[in-house]
Amino acid sequence: MKHLLICLCLFASLTAWGRPELRPPAVPLISCDPYFSLWSFSDSLTGDWPRHWTGTVQGFSSMIRIDGSTYRLMGPSPREAAAMHQKSVDITPTSTRYAFEGHGMTVSMTFFTPLLPQALDTLSRPVTYLTWEVTSADKQTHDVALYVDNSAEIAVNTSGEKVVWSRLETGGLDLLCIGSQAQQLLAASGDDLRINWGYFYLASPQADHAVGVIGSDEAVRKQFARLGTIPADDDTRMPRSADDDWPVLAKKFDLGRVGTSPVSRHVLLAYDDLFSIEYLNRKLRPYWRRNGAEVSDLLRTAEKEYVSLRRTCADFDRKLTADLSEAGGEKYAELAVLAYRQCLAAHKLAVDIDGTPMLFPKENFSNGCISTVDVIYPASPLFLSLSPQLMRATLAPVLQYASSPRWHFPFAPHDLGTYPLANGQVYGGGERSDEDQMPVEESANLILVVAALAKAEGNASFAGRYWPVIEKWAGYLQKFGVDPESQLCTDDFAGHLAHNANLSAKAILAIGAYGKLCEMTGRKEEAERSAKSARDLGTVWRRLSRDMDHYKLAFDQAGTWSQKYNLVWDRILELNIIPQEEIRKEVASYYRNLNRYGLPLDNRKAYTKLDWQVWTATLTGDRGDWDSLMTPVYRFVNETTPRVPLTDWYWTTDAKQVGFQARSVVGGVFIKFLSDPELWKRWAGGSR
Repeated sequence: MKHLLICLCLFASLTAWGRPELRPPAVPLISCDPYFSLWSFSDSLTGDWPRHWTGTVQGFSSMIRIDGSTYRLMGPSPREAAAMHQKSVDITPTSTRYAFEGHGMTVSMTFFTPLLPQALDTLSRPVTYLTWEVTSADKQTHDVALYVDNSAEIAVNTSGEKVVWSRLETGGLDLLCIGSQAQQLLAASGDDLRINWGYFYLASPQADHAVGVIGSDEAVRKQFARLGTIPADDDTRMPRSADDDWPVLAKKFDLGRVGTSPVSRHVLLAYDDLFSIEYLNRKLRPYWRRNGAEVSDLLRTAEKEYVSLRRTCADFDRKLTADLSEAGGEKYAELAVLAYRQCLAAHKLAVDIDGTPMLFPKENFSNGCISTVDVIYPASPLFLSLSPQLMRATLAPVLQYASSPRWHFPFAPHDLGTYPLANGQVYGGGERSDEDQMPVEESANLILVVAALAKAEGNASFAGRYWPVIEKWAGYLQKFGVDPESQLCTDDFAGHLAHNANLSAKAILAIGAYGKLCEMTGRKEEAERSAKSARDLGTVWRRLSRDMDHYKLAFDQAGTWSQKYNLVWDRILELNIIPQEEIRKEVASYYRNLNRYGLPLDNRKAYTKLDWQVWTATLTGDRGDWDSLMTPVYRFVNETTPRVPLTDWYWTTDAKQVGFQARSVVGGVFIKFLSDPELWKRWAGGSR
């Protein structure tokens, strides 16, 4: 009965989604956090090894043996086993399902991570389930066995590091475990890094009678490929480096005779990092450990809830996909689903010493910073839409730091450090000077997101906790935000720019948003003053930035233009600072600059940002504008040749990646949800 329920859940998830029209540049397999994040960079799961989002190989293999012949389902070797024909790959918000067919059988492999945005206990578990479902396609019975393994690469930063391994059992599960010998907990920080502390677990239910072994890849994989068996004894030559005969954790399931009734098996892929983040020099546990849970508790609970989670997540997938399609069309839904997995996988949910959840984003393939404010800002629509609690958890570490004596500037910080060490700003002048800071950018970002959170929750109690810094930043924007001096904005790769019209618009809208917060916290007079000031400054902005039928890139640069994506908050927060007819004219002017793969960021270069294009397409609320501006974005996703997790920075002329990949900022595509008050209320309120 248990396996029947699993099969029904798998079927429900598949039929709720259907085959996607977009071809993902990379396919998410494991999407738990910045270290436990595994992707397929190939159209075929057998065409390449799975890779960490950085592109480093983290070898996983799977094979099936049918009537004495072995076929590969995942991984490019061993060559003794031919690749089984892959029919399709389907991606939902919580799973990736590969379908194979041949040799009288149909096989599905599903990577399932229960990323439920309002269930923090479940969301925080570093567990992905891998499930196989096998059925006869020719109505005959076949003798079937399944195999899976992973290499030691999953537990080290570089393959030259030494590893140790063991086997355990707990709560009806058989576990194979591997980790680095050194266990240098939170010892390194940076961008292009993999975890090398904690332990990876490959777990299977004892009731499924899997046989497990730990040995070299050559010995284990080739024996299964040739004979359908695996070695009887574990390799005991350890510690040794991950690339020394490539030790793997392997499991084999004998399914016996399989006919037209589906047969299902699964394993749990888990990573216990012990400690996740260092925040202001104190080491934080992962959120799932907050009540003293150990890895045995994690795995027992995950296995116990497997069937119910499949059912719950299938329902979540169906509802979210349907509402995304309603909001922006089927292709938008496919893009948003891919962005959902990527955005969450770039965050780590930890717990503070008082039990407060803290969500830390990593600035992937940019500079490796942690809790970068101009990364939180573009990613915020996903959390504002689906989980205000996670939005609070993202903002709290930054606002606590900014409220401390360590941050002595009158504007907001840029970051908290370099992942996973959130011990204070490292960007620009750090805590020492205002050199290369982003004062207008980050101050406006935080006020806008805090105001949007207040709207989502229907109250401004969260803002009230940090009112002194919010008030200070609003005053700073009043003084310096309307006509910014030469400084960086969130698009810092474009360099410093004075009199930046888009940055100025953000500052003015943030002043208006501050007025909304004042109103919600009972500061009536200040609310009226701020609202009037924002409207008056909006009039000044329109005069300074207008250039015939559009707005300039910078106030002093006639004949220029740029995407004014920041204006999207005017409608979302109901600020009414810029007349809608003028926004429509601005958007209409973009059409003459539209390239095959999207709208350039501005007139200086042909590159663009994926997230900002979605914001720009949302500006008018007109479905015709939306479809016209989004069609090139879908074309980019489908035709870009670099096979990496979604880049948000690419050339609009040839769809090539400029830089960045796997970043959380793609959560910004959920801005479309925020522009629909009914959808926003439905999801943020938890009624879905």
